[in-house]
Amino acid sequence: MRYQTSIGAFVLAAALSAACVGAFAFDETKYPDWRGQWDRIGAPRWDPADRLNERAPLTEEYKAIHAENLADQVAGGHGTEPTHTCLAPGMPRAMNVYEPMEIVVTPHTTYILIDHIQDSRRIFTDGRDWPKEIEPTFAGYAIGKWLDTDGDGRYDTLEVETRAFKGPRAYDASGLLLHRDNQSVIKERIYLDKADPNTLVDEITTIDNALTRPWTVTKKYRRDPKDTQPFWRETICAENNNHVVIGTDNYFVSSDGYLMPTRKDQPPPDLKYFEATPK
Repeated sequence: MRYQTSIGAFVLAAALSAACVGAFAFDETKYPDWRGQWDRIGAPRWDPADRLNERAPLTEEYKAIHAENLADQVAGGHGTEPTHTCLAPGMPRAMNVYEPMEIVVTPHTTYILIDHIQDSRRIFTDGRDWPKEIEPTFAGYAIGKWLDTDGDGRYDTLEVETRAFKGPRAYDASGLLLHRDNQSVIKERIYLDKADPNTLVDEITTIDNALTRPWTVTKKYRRDPKDTQPFWRETICAENNNHVVIGTDNYFVSSDGYLMPTRKDQPPPDLKYFEATPK
């Protein structure tokens, strides 16, 4: 029994030793310091200088769709904006960062954590290739590569490509849609501003069949270096969300629990399943 116990102790010690070696294999000094709480700079619009995205390089088909969408919003509807019922924004809209962002870097995966509907992302940096089959998601499947662009021996830039989407997805609250075929490819270059290490830059290029050319927008985020213990808000989209979609129409639940129209002269929904059963 003593011999068996000794063998067991040796195996356990070896396993713990191996675990410790694995734990210390990640050298933080090789990666940029992206710790902290990041807040977006500016309004949560895709192109901060273009409130309604009227300068987006859209095809004629999607220009018409966007114009109809804006007209519906002016009339009190939601147009093609999909998230008012708590549908996930998906990519690239998640990088509007509606709630503060945290970035966790590990050797094999970089996690972007955003507590807003379902905005968190996994970016695989383990050298994998694209799988032959990928189940589409709103966030997509992301593969990244670390770069040392200034040759100082420390990574400073994360290049990311994201594919395999489902929809509908819009760039922001203007309702500007990505193509319904969901064949988007999103490319990013993420790095710290060389003039200000507390500003994070994300150059995002969208390649999409609703566009006449690739569309690049630069997003920036700011952290407070003095805030070493930031407060992370809990954001539950479904809490107090009074929007209800019935068929293709959006309605609103009033404070006293009744269904309300959201625009002038909106007809009520079809209540055929609530009709009294004939006696």
